[in-house]
Amino acid sequence: MSPATGVTASERGRVTPRARSPREVARVSDDGTGGPDGPDGGDPGEGSDAGVRGSVVGWLSRLARASAAERLFISGSALVLSVVIGFFIVLAAGRMTTCDTAAFALPPRVISLGPVSLGPFSWPASMGFCYDPINVYDRLFLGAFGNLAADPLNGQFATTLSETTILVFTGVAVAVAFKAGVFNIGGQGQLVVGALSTAVVVFAVAPLLSGVVGTLVLVPFGLAVGAVAGGLYGALPGALKAYADANEVITTIMLNFVATAVALYLTQDVFQDPDSFATQTRALPSYARFPSLVFPDRAGVSLLALALAVAVAVAVAYTLTRTSFGYDVRTSGLQPEAAEYGGVDAARTVVASMALSGALAGVGGAVYVLMVLGNFQTGVPDYGFDGITVSILAGNNPVGAVGAALLFGVLKSGSIVVDVGTNVPPQLVGVLRGLIVLFVAMPEFFRMVGRRVGDVAPERDRGAVATDGGERE
Repeated sequence: MSPATGVTASERGRVTPRARSPREVARVSDDGTGGPDGPDGGDPGEGSDAGVRGSVVGWLSRLARASAAERLFISGSALVLSVVIGFFIVLAAGRMTTCDTAAFALPPRVISLGPVSLGPFSWPASMGFCYDPINVYDRLFLGAFGNLAADPLNGQFATTLSETTILVFTGVAVAVAFKAGVFNIGGQGQLVVGALSTAVVVFAVAPLLSGVVGTLVLVPFGLAVGAVAGGLYGALPGALKAYADANEVITTIMLNFVATAVALYLTQDVFQDPDSFATQTRALPSYARFPSLVFPDRAGVSLLALALAVAVAVAVAYTLTRTSFGYDVRTSGLQPEAAEYGGVDAARTVVASMALSGALAGVGGAVYVLMVLGNFQTGVPDYGFDGITVSILAGNNPVGAVGAALLFGVLKSGSIVVDVGTNVPPQLVGVLRGLIVLFVAMPEFFRMVGRRVGDVAPERDRGAVATDGGERE
């Protein structure tokens, strides 16, 4: 025994194996070389568990490193698979429903192997179904655009673009918070606050202006009001997270209820339109709203607002990838410890990212008032919650949120066409929408999990997590 260390010579000869990282476990699992708990020795049960964990981590890591083309192929395949599964769900539901005339029928089919009949795959007579899955999906996807050949500016197409415009703002809002490693579930409340603030403040200022000048001043002013109101409301849970270590998921969910309840009270008792039985504020003058441009005035959509949404998505993407603020946000989201070591003020970054996220949601609320309604009404659709799905579909990419918002807008608008034009119950339509969203979103969800569990960042993000200003190898 050594008197200095108290370790015998035989013990000095032993080498204690260090704990391996998830990435090392994944590599061991991939190349099949095993390890201390694998084929080379150790407890077989533990080796099996480690191998399974390594396989899962390795799969998630490979998914996290998938290229844009691979991710597009995976999402497209998931979309097709969801449609196939939904096709059979519609058939099963139509088979269990009673109707006078079948909407879809299969011709007689008898399959047998010699004297043996394959019963489940054979039917001697025509088999009818109350719902036609081909018609359902045709109306769900193509019905959202209406008859573009006969009327390119039809109301259904306008509804799709209107939904898409607002969802771009809420999707980008959620993506900003997710990039910073913060889960902003409060987009709905921030949107409501921005919408109500815009409706009230713009109505108060509108009498001072009129005409084209009023439009040029009041529309940007209304957007700024929505951004400030939503940003302040988003900064509140950010400050609680940064300085009181409050769970942002809980605080943002609770603040959604607070915003909805306060908005209801203010609309009913303070800003209620005396000439209306509905719970709503007074209507804004036409010059204080987004100009519809090519669509009819009552279409509830503006190409100018849609262009603004796309421009905001591009600007946010540039901010996150090409500015020091974006560097701080992404670094804090990917490696908080490295960000702190590199001099990033994590608390300030959390508050700033939540404020920016809330501001974008607030702008979405302002657009909802200035483009769709012309006032504030209670019962605001769940654009904030849908923005979470849009962000996940886009992989938290602000530019990708435009395409994801369009898909979600098509599904929401097409659902209206299915409800009106077919006898399919709305609950079944909701199932089909949910299947599509679930299947398309899951690959991106697992990709985000892989980046965290496997500690794998895409190539374009590796330079952003270097704390010395250089690029990580």
